[in-house]
Amino acid sequence: MATKHPPLVPLGEEPGDAAPQHTPWRKLRGLSSVAEVAEQFLATSGFDRGPWMAVALATGIGSWFILDTPAHWVLAITTGLLTAVGAVAAWKGREDRTHLVGALVACGLLLAFGTGLAWSRSEMIGAEPFERPVYDTFNGRVLERIEQPARERVRLVLATRHPETGEPVKVRMNVPNHADLADLGEGAIVQAQARLMPPASPMLPGGYDFARTAWFAGLAATGSAQGELRVVEPADNEADPIAALQRRLSGHVRENLGGSAGSIAAAFASGDRGAISEADEDAMRDAGLTHLLSISGLHVSAVIAGTYFLAIRLLALWPWLVLRVRLPVAAAGVAALAGIGYTLLTGAQVPTVRSCIAALLVLGALTIGREPLSLRMVAVAAVAVMLLWPESLVGPSFQMSFAAVVAIVALHNAEPVKRFLAPREEGRLAYIGRRTLMLLITGMVIEIALMPIVLFHFHRAGVYGALANVIAIPLVTFISMPLIAFALALDLIGAGAPAWWLAGQSLDLLIGIAHFTSSQPGAVKLIPQVSGLAFALFVSGGLWLALWRGNARLWGFVPAATATAMVFATPVPDILVSSDGRHVGITGEGDSLLVLRDTRSSYTRDNLLELAGVEGETVPMENWPGARCSPDFCVITIRRGARDWDILMSRSRNIVGERALAAACERADIVISDRWLPRSCSPRWLKADNRMLSRTGGLSIVLGEEPRIRSVADTQGQHGWWRGRPDD
Repeated sequence: MATKHPPLVPLGEEPGDAAPQHTPWRKLRGLSSVAEVAEQFLATSGFDRGPWMAVALATGIGSWFILDTPAHWVLAITTGLLTAVGAVAAWKGREDRTHLVGALVACGLLLAFGTGLAWSRSEMIGAEPFERPVYDTFNGRVLERIEQPARERVRLVLATRHPETGEPVKVRMNVPNHADLADLGEGAIVQAQARLMPPASPMLPGGYDFARTAWFAGLAATGSAQGELRVVEPADNEADPIAALQRRLSGHVRENLGGSAGSIAAAFASGDRGAISEADEDAMRDAGLTHLLSISGLHVSAVIAGTYFLAIRLLALWPWLVLRVRLPVAAAGVAALAGIGYTLLTGAQVPTVRSCIAALLVLGALTIGREPLSLRMVAVAAVAVMLLWPESLVGPSFQMSFAAVVAIVALHNAEPVKRFLAPREEGRLAYIGRRTLMLLITGMVIEIALMPIVLFHFHRAGVYGALANVIAIPLVTFISMPLIAFALALDLIGAGAPAWWLAGQSLDLLIGIAHFTSSQPGAVKLIPQVSGLAFALFVSGGLWLALWRGNARLWGFVPAATATAMVFATPVPDILVSSDGRHVGITGEGDSLLVLRDTRSSYTRDNLLELAGVEGETVPMENWPGARCSPDFCVITIRRGARDWDILMSRSRNIVGERALAAACERADIVISDRWLPRSCSPRWLKADNRMLSRTGGLSIVLGEEPRIRSVADTQGQHGWWRGRPDD
């Protein structure tokens, strides 16, 4: 039988139904359809390029921190560049693709630029940490002096040389108050015996990463002075006049106003928080009022607004100036100088710089008659901070600061809120009632915006923060800070005592609100584990809600709701193992946390409690009826799911017979030790000894039907600050 061949088709012609069946044509048609939908969405949903360009830059910077290896970083940069080039190549000259092409080009370029910016910043300023702890005599020049009277110490940042290599390094050293010297200021050359250690990586997964902070601060080691210090060359009073002025101002405030009120007044006046007690810090944190202690938008805005209105009133008394200069412009200039001076005086931290930039933009908008509060203004401030300090993006200060401002601006720019606050004929009581209700709503929105950030970084949040802030924010803005400024002004003529007394009463009220709120039942919510993916979904959902307009913004609830479900579905870890293997916490055995070793370190205890989600106390394992402990080991059996888990933990450095150890390991499911265990020690599931922990860092273990292990190394990659030992 003859074979039938398909009919020949002349070159350049195809059957009528061939094109729709051709896969590349289908893909192009689908791509075109998606592009049309995207273009229409961007054209009709209030797309504002400015804020989204800041988001794209932040995404690029964040990508560098999230991705693990240089190959991944290069891939991210390449992806951004190809996105921009591909958008231009695909739709060049298409008038109906203007919004889409512009968005893809801008976002692609900024994504690539942000990744490269963070990478280059790390390479330029990252400080290689010490390989091991060092005890030696150091000679160095004091770069910074930080007084912390609440902790009875002074913290010095020194420029010195590495004791082994001789290379110049920057280190941080704590000096007890009794060893402090009068000439030990910025510029002094000091000789001291000190024990210095490499900056510590997170103790547990999700813990504070001091090693990363130290890397970008240029610190190669931190530690404490041991014994007497000797000043080789006295401090130069001209070395850092702003720091010297800050210390004098802080000391002057505390001299005139003692106790807790004086320490908080010093923080407001100079940014010096070193005198605030741990109890007051904890109460302010648990009451949702910690933001009042960090010089940020509230304080800078109060200083600039107060200076602006005072300047415009005083300048109006000068007829010659009124006839020749626009008073709002002159007052804005005076207020700008006051804001810049206050920012420098209080240390020019990221929240303060952001607030100062934003306030200067508001002043500029007021002088030219533009809308002062807008998301574009926030975007400009964010971009300025990220260009100067890209590493600040991953810190809680940057995230909380901008999240609060974005929430406030987005809320007050929403049409329903504008209609609610619009002027109308009404009595004074109704006017005050509307404003008070709006203040409460604003506080609640800020708390909702900050909650994911606080839980991700600190694993705890104040539940009643919105209510406390309704009283605390007006109290600080309109009473405490003006009284402190008035008292300082009166001190010039020696008449500030009455103003200081009034300021103290207002600050005592603030502290009382903090302690009362934080002591209420259920005032603090602990959530030990918020994954990076859940946090990213929260952030993306919040930005979508804030930056779009109309009904399109409601889609932001989808990722936010998904993240919320993920958080509640995340199980509490059953076992926590510190990075050195010395500290072990076991949850689920009552309301307390079982610990292998009782420790006096509040840092260790707080880390274990917070990352275990336990509000109770720690109980040493040797005091637990279900544990069997000897001087060298503890054994405990816990039931998770449908089975029992036998856990063996070492407690000492004593020599143990290998045969006995091997037999004990064979009977255990999990073995945890701060020493290197021999290969003959072979438990049924996991051996977390020093050999393993030096590679992985601390561990968070969830037992059950499908046991899971989360380690510190999982989030570190090949960034310079991670000192985990590579796999053998």
